[in-house]
Amino acid sequence: MAKVAWVFPGQGSQAIGMGVDLAVLPLGQERLAAAEEILGWSVLDIVQSADDKVSNTLYTQPCLYVVESILVDLLKAQGHQPDVVAGHSLGEYVALYAAGVFDFATGLALVQRRAELMAQASDGMMAALLGFDAEALAAKIEATPGVVLANDNNPGQVVISGTPEAVTAVMDGVKAKRAVKLNVSGAFHSPLMADAAAQFAQALEPVHFSVAQVPVLSNVDPTPTTDGAVLKQRLVQQMTGSVRWREITLALPELGIDRVIEVGPGNVLTGLTKRTCRDLALVNVGNLDQVNGLAV
Repeated sequence: MAKVAWVFPGQGSQAIGMGVDLAVLPLGQERLAAAEEILGWSVLDIVQSADDKVSNTLYTQPCLYVVESILVDLLKAQGHQPDVVAGHSLGEYVALYAAGVFDFATGLALVQRRAELMAQASDGMMAALLGFDAEALAAKIEATPGVVLANDNNPGQVVISGTPEAVTAVMDGVKAKRAVKLNVSGAFHSPLMADAAAQFAQALEPVHFSVAQVPVLSNVDPTPTTDGAVLKQRLVQQMTGSVRWREITLALPELGIDRVIEVGPGNVLTGLTKRTCRDLALVNVGNLDQVNGLAV
């Protein structure tokens, strides 16, 4: 029998209208109502806002968490279970929820606090680079103070993060097929997030992390573990640490994974995974039709 990994996308995968079809179900209605109690605003209102409110960090992260968590619950209700889970940046919170590390409300409260802190982070800049010489990029980052590799997504795509001057210097100094400044409020996954990370650690400290029901591969350490204390410590490090997605993807075949299901809107992770491990079977589950169409 095939072994399956569930992976969860993060910021950048949001889309206007995502999750609206889930609101017709009792489970969806229940989760959306619970979310509004916690957040103080309606996820459905935000995702249906024509002015793309869902792409504001303050709203993006909670909305993605809610929509992806509902998809998790629907999949499990139909008898699906993952053998391993992982999530990209914000998606790691959904992975922990899917693994039973904390409940829906606890995860959402953490995500809301994370989004508030990250939305306030006005210093710094991020940029995506595609099609580059890895050695040349590593050397340029090493020689440029104030910039780090924030997302190691796959062999042909990375994101750098740091001060505007340092990020621009790397963009100008490394030949790439494409280099694009990202529309984000700060230098996420870099040391510039240290103050926000320290504040978030205070919110995280009293939260109990249960033993995971399936192994979790964390962004800052792709070594699979079910230890709640270890997973919590890795989450503390996540805001300033790199997202090691390429290594997570490479670890999946070594764990015997044959099939990867991207649970959430879009197909960003499917595209990244395809470039790294071509032999994995890839499936997207981002709406109700795709949930219902997934064979047990």
